Amino acid sequence: MRPVFSVFLIASLAGGASAPAVANPSPGAAAPARLPLTAVYAHDPPFPNPVSGVPYVEFPHTTGGSWQTLKATPPFGASGAGTAILMTDGTVMVHDNDTSWWRLTPDKTGSYVTGTWSSGGQLPAGYGPRYFASAVLPDGRLEVNGGEYNLLSKTEVETNLGAIYNPFTNTWAKVAPPPGWQVIGDAQSVILANGIFLMGDCCYDDVAELNPSTLGFSWHLSNKADPDSEEGFTLLPDGKIFTVDVTDAGNSEIYNPSTRLWATAGKTPDTLVASQEIGPQILRPDGTIFVVGASGKTAIYNTHTGAWSVGPTLPTVGGKQLDVADGPASLLPDGNVLFPASVGIYKTPSYWFEFDGTQLTNVAAPPYAPFDSTYYTRTLLLPTGQVLETDSLSPTEVEVYTPRGTALPGLAPVISSVPTLLAHGQTYRIAGQKFNGYSQANAYGDDVQCATNFPLVRITNNATKHVFYARTYAFSFMGVASLATVTADFVVPAAIELGPSTLVVVANGVPSAPKNVTVE
Repeated sequence: MRPVFSVFLIASLAGGASAPAVANPSPGAAAPARLPLTAVYAHDPPFPNPVSGVPYVEFPHTTGGSWQTLKATPPFGASGAGTAILMTDGTVMVHDNDTSWWRLTPDKTGSYVTGTWSSGGQLPAGYGPRYFASAVLPDGRLEVNGGEYNLLSKTEVETNLGAIYNPFTNTWAKVAPPPGWQVIGDAQSVILANGIFLMGDCCYDDVAELNPSTLGFSWHLSNKADPDSEEGFTLLPDGKIFTVDVTDAGNSEIYNPSTRLWATAGKTPDTLVASQEIGPQILRPDGTIFVVGASGKTAIYNTHTGAWSVGPTLPTVGGKQLDVADGPASLLPDGNVLFPASVGIYKTPSYWFEFDGTQLTNVAAPPYAPFDSTYYTRTLLLPTGQVLETDSLSPTEVEVYTPRGTALPGLAPVISSVPTLLAHGQTYRIAGQKFNGYSQANAYGDDVQCATNFPLVRITNNATKHVFYARTYAFSFMGVASLATVTADFVVPAAIELGPSTLVVVANGVPSAPKNVTVE
C-alpha cells in the first residue's frame, strides 16, 4: 500500500499541534476537505511473483501441530485463494482474489477438512478487490470495502468501492464510500464493542464509521501521528484501538472511539518496520500484544501497564533474516500465536512458528511453504480450534493446522440461559459470559481482517453425533475479554436432526460446557 504524508502530518511529526477530531456535517452537507496526497511510497505487489531468498532447508520440529489438505478440491481460479472469513453459521467465506467468493461448509462431523465448497456469490459489477477492509457485522452480514487493486489490474487504483454480503440470500450489494473519500485501498478495519464498523484508509490518517443499520458512513478529521498506511488495528479489552505506526516508525498509538482522538502508546523497543511494512499484531489472553516485525524483530506491548518489552528475534536461514513483511497470525486456544516468517521482503521460502508468550518454537509447515512468502498466505482460526490457511500462490492449496495444545482454563464461554426445547427454523435468544473470546484472534499487516470475536452456536445430536451450526446474529456486544453478560439470537437450522442434543457456544475456537436441549 502507499503511505502518504500531508502538510498537516509533516507538521505533527515535527512537533506541531494536534488537530482536534471534527465530525463531518449532517447528510447532504459538504464533507470536510481532506488533505491532498503529496507523496507516494512503497506498495504491495499486485500478483504473486515471489523471488527466492535462499534454498529451502527443513528445520527440525518435534513439537507443534500438524497440517491436513482439504479433501475437496478448492474451486479458486488462477489468482488463488485470498482472505478467509468465518461467518456466524460456521461456514467460511473465501475470496477468489477477483469478483468471486466461495463458501466452505463443514461436514456432519464438524470437520472442515472433509467439508464441501459452494458459491458465495459474486461481487457487484466492476468490483473485484485485492487487499481490502472486511468484517462480519453484528447482524451476521459481511462488509467489504476498498481494494489496492481491482479486477485483476496490475496497476494500483486504491478503489473506494464497497459491498455487503447477505448470507440469507447469498447475494452482494453495493455500499457507498464515506462522503468525500475518493480512495480507500487496502485499508484496515475493526468492529467496535458497540457494533460500529470502523475503517481506516490507505492514504490518509482519517477513520470512518459505518452504521450497520443504515449502511451509511460518517468520518472525522484525525490527530493521528501518521497515515493509516500499512498498519493493523487491534481491539483492546477497554474498547480502544491499538496500532504500531509504520510511516512514523518506532511509535505506537491508541485510538479512543469515544473522543475520536489518538494518543501515543510509546516507542517500540526495537525497529519493527522495514520497507514500509510490518507484520501482524495479536492480543493474547494474558493481556499482551505480540507484534511481529518486517525487520525480523518482535516486541510485546502490555495492555495492563502500557509498557513495551523486547520479544524474541526471528531466526536466520542461510545467513539471511526471517521476517514478516505483511503476513498472517492466529491465536490458538492454548494462547500460543501461530504465524509464518519468510526470508526477505516478499521472498521465499517460509517457515512456521508458535509463540508461547516467551519463546518461539518452529513447527511443521504446510506443503507449499518452500515456495511461499508470508505475504501470500492467510490464516483463520476455526470453531474447532484449528487454523485454516489459504494461499494466493496455489489455487489448490487450502490447509488446516491442528495444534497440539488444549484451551487455556477460564477462556470458555459460559451459557447462563438458553431454551431447552428447540424447533426447526425458529429463532431463540441465548445469553452468557465470555461470548466474544479474549481477542479478535486473527491478524495481518493491513491487507486482511477476519476477526472471530463473536459467539457461534453448535448443536450436536446425541444419537448420530452429527454437528449443526445455528446462524447467530443480533450480538449485544462486539468487544473482547469481557465478563459482562452478552446476548445473541440464533436460528435453528431447517435440516437439523430431531431428538436429544447438546448445545455449546464457541468463541475463538473454545467451546462452552454443553447444555442439554431437545430438537422437536
